[in-house]
Amino acid sequence: MAESIQTQVLVVGGGPGGYVAAIRCGQLGLKTTIVEADRLGGTCLIRGCIPSKALIHVAGKFEAMKEHVGAGKLGIRLDAAPQFDLGGAIDWKETVVDRLNGGVTALLKKAKVRAVHGKAVFVDAKNCTVQTADGEVQISAEHVILATGSTVAGIPSIPYGEHVLSSTEALLQREVPKRLVVIGAGYIGMELGMAYARMGSQVVFVEALDRILTLFDRPLLKPVEAWLKHHQIDVHLKTKAMAVVETADGRALEVETAEGERKLLPCDKVLVAVGRRPATQGWGLDKMAIDMNGAFVKVDDQCRTSMRNVWAIGDLVGEPMLAHKASAQGEMVAEIIAGKRRSFNPVAIAAVCFTEPELVGAGLSPDEAKAKGIDIVVGQFPFAANGRSLAMQAGTDGGFVRVTARADNHLVLGIHAVGAHVSELSGEFALALEMGARLEDLSGTIHVHPTMTETLPEAALAALGHAIHA
Repeated sequence: MAESIQTQVLVVGGGPGGYVAAIRCGQLGLKTTIVEADRLGGTCLIRGCIPSKALIHVAGKFEAMKEHVGAGKLGIRLDAAPQFDLGGAIDWKETVVDRLNGGVTALLKKAKVRAVHGKAVFVDAKNCTVQTADGEVQISAEHVILATGSTVAGIPSIPYGEHVLSSTEALLQREVPKRLVVIGAGYIGMELGMAYARMGSQVVFVEALDRILTLFDRPLLKPVEAWLKHHQIDVHLKTKAMAVVETADGRALEVETAEGERKLLPCDKVLVAVGRRPATQGWGLDKMAIDMNGAFVKVDDQCRTSMRNVWAIGDLVGEPMLAHKASAQGEMVAEIIAGKRRSFNPVAIAAVCFTEPELVGAGLSPDEAKAKGIDIVVGQFPFAANGRSLAMQAGTDGGFVRVTARADNHLVLGIHAVGAHVSELSGEFALALEMGARLEDLSGTIHVHPTMTETLPEAALAALGHAIHA
């Protein structure tokens, strides 16, 4: 006989949105059950954000070590070139994933959340069955939080297989391909493609649009484009990927340019990184009578769906498809269910791209502000004028911090940066916007010297017309 579970809150999906929602529900005294078909932690922890950043870190260390071979650099000299073992790097990456997966499991247990491992399939809005290793479990809930996340998008004419990889398989390879063609020059493609280039692959990018990394404006992209040029990495813009074909020399990706010309790009592996789509199939969404917003589940500013006491969060409800957005929504929904007054209305959600160099954006760019008819002032400060950056070899890549503010009252509308290590500034950027900071607040906050954070008040001073160090 199938096991039956009655619960106050059922969370479907154990990613950064789902597990945070479940933990917070448990902390608030709600009887909570979470269902996850894979390992707890979701795409971000198991096969996305964390493992990709681990490999990016490894690739960076390997490239940096090569600079010390021979004559040396910074007074450090290696007599022989370092050797790279991707399999060993993957093994280390998995230890990081395992540790974090174990941490999530322990946190759920601490919050008295019951975890059921299997795929939930709904028969109606409040009831589902889960096929577990020990048999079928039937779950009935008062509240349901949908946190199923997203899946990789694909190209029908280029199906995934041994030589065509998604981002998931790219993080599991144990040998570095000699030639790698990356389809898609968004953040996933750029991050992984650059990492493989630093590990030794000959990388080529293919992008259907007329530019890379469309999330960021063109001035921010110049240091990234300079890195690609310095490393002799070709980027084919306005080019459509057609098919993987076998040639006399092995394998190639057939592409078509904007002019209609067909070309063959030789490759050993192809990485398809054309984005992600909400995971809405295969778990009974059609049985729940929930309104949709295009491909996404439609929700209000409290993440309520059209079905009473059914909530949806994270990638399932639309852009930005970011883990930290999902976590914030999950925490909010838990508190609303517990009777607290909450709504999801962030001033800005910072986004980071872990390219070379890194990119950070929070709030409006100058062009976006102008498009809204806002009269603005802009201040910019280069990392080349920051002592800590130079001391870490991080100030010579053309990076900078830029602040955009209203001209009339100096309210900060956006903060953006490009440069090595700038991802660690993203929290300060988001906090400034969320707190309603003005240029005078940024410039008047005493920042520690020597740190990279000193560039933020300098950018604010530049916007006010009197930067000290530039």
